[in-house]
Amino acid sequence: MSQPVPIGTLPPLGEVPDTMYAQVVRADRFGDPRTAFQIEEVEVPPLKPHEVLIASMAAGINYNNVWAARGIPIDVIAIRQKMGEPYDFHIGGSDVAGIVYAVGSEVTDVSVGDEVVTHHGYWAPDDPWVAAGKDPMLAPSAAIWGYNTNFGSFGQFCVAQDHQVMPKAPHLTWEEAAAPSLVGTTAYRMLFGWAGNELQEGDVVLVWGGSGGLGGQAIQLATIHGARAVAVVSNEERGEYCKSLGAVGYINRNDFDHWGVPPHWTDGPGQKEFTAGARAFGKAIWDALGERRSPNIVFEHPGELTIPTSGFVCETGGMVVICAGTTGFSASVDLRHHWVRQKRLQGSHGTNDPQARSYNDLVVAGKIDPCVGDVYSFEDIGAAHAGMEEGDANLGNRVALVGAPEKGLGKQ
Repeated sequence: MSQPVPIGTLPPLGEVPDTMYAQVVRADRFGDPRTAFQIEEVEVPPLKPHEVLIASMAAGINYNNVWAARGIPIDVIAIRQKMGEPYDFHIGGSDVAGIVYAVGSEVTDVSVGDEVVTHHGYWAPDDPWVAAGKDPMLAPSAAIWGYNTNFGSFGQFCVAQDHQVMPKAPHLTWEEAAAPSLVGTTAYRMLFGWAGNELQEGDVVLVWGGSGGLGGQAIQLATIHGARAVAVVSNEERGEYCKSLGAVGYINRNDFDHWGVPPHWTDGPGQKEFTAGARAFGKAIWDALGERRSPNIVFEHPGELTIPTSGFVCETGGMVVICAGTTGFSASVDLRHHWVRQKRLQGSHGTNDPQARSYNDLVVAGKIDPCVGDVYSFEDIGAAHAGMEEGDANLGNRVALVGAPEKGLGKQ
């Protein structure tokens, strides 16, 4: 089969065209996602022995491909070319729900026709670190599928490693199934992946960006496991949305103005002003809880503007765990609070197979709402990323239809 099929359709099961349509980023278009992403016809890539070819029915949209479109903080195309990849473009997309159309020669547990989702943890199977049985997301070859790797879900067909592939929840539509895996598995690792500070029943969890895709999954995971989540949001509507997901309360960050890097520790008046703001924010957590308790876990991803406050309000012996820096990367930590109260600042990235499958089991069991927000057409993938970057009013996770001709399909 040589010609691509139109967007919103599929070829006969198992018949793979030579080419496909994809939303493609090239280095000479780095910048505004609206123009960085353009639809092109490209070759469907060949499969390596442990790879799986999936027809993308729907693709989740995440902030990582805002970065890919802008070429910051890294140029993913140039990095892959230095490693020997022949392609001079990037096809992103780190969440997919779709149908398996082909498998590599050494794939044994995935079959053509399976309805699947993927997680975004990617690594070389022959990496010595992985072969030794260590956490593969700490391996030298660890990467994020659909960001560091090519041929993600923004094409009619995407290529994943077989260990990434997980069963699609039968009760979800294609767009619902495509929405939560990256943020959900990331949140699961953040809350359960760090020995000594794993989420426990009765814990308090402060969730920044509670109404977004990542925050909504964190709230639900905390609630399911008997913890109490307090969301940080930008308005009352978003706060009430978080409460509908299980949060016990919320804080409107716009009620405070002490954000950002605090004054130097030698600046007495400046330090006093910052500390007053941070203490008031800590009291707002107590008010939301109805008792004087500080968060055992602070679930971070804004970074530069919020880390100083997160470290201040975290409970003694607690953990600030961070997976991104959407407000910037140059954060400040006051070491006096950090060492004396023995707090932990933990970076967290991606997911491994057991964490991802534990999360997906909750989705399949119907215990997790995928929190679908806006659903976009394939043509509007660039605009969807631009809206995410600009902080538009979307609640939950964004999804684009690819092979699915309309919303509401895929549910059994």
